[in-house]
Amino acid sequence: MEKQTQTVGKRKVAVARVYVRPRAGETGVILINGRGFENYFPRPTSRMMIMQALEMTQTVGRFDIKVNVKGGGTTGQAGAVRHGIARGLIRIDPSLRPVLKKAGFLTRDSRVVERKKYGLAGARRRFQYSKR
Repeated sequence: MEKQTQTVGKRKVAVARVYVRPRAGETGVILINGRGFENYFPRPTSRMMIMQALEMTQTVGRFDIKVNVKGGGTTGQAGAVRHGIARGLIRIDPSLRPVLKKAGFLTRDSRVVERKKYGLAGARRRFQYSKR
């Protein structure tokens, strides 16, 4: 554990650049787009999703994490941040890989919104049929 690492996490359309470094103060700080972690993600499910990788590896408070995230909605951004944090932890300590891999935090969630097709109301929904 020597210096800062930079990784990228993605989910849906959201992209998160994550900088992980050993903590400078008493406890680790998580900053997202220059704002506090609790301030940026007010929903507890989003905050829980981000903390999963740290809790699973028992590294809560050991690192300062700075994140630049853009694109998508709050859930996609939270998933992108989690993906980036998991990748950053592996760069710092490769022995954490089996734990994070088993939990599925290293796999990019490739599900995205299906595009709308011509002649249809949405991606798959047809227009209403009228017999008369």
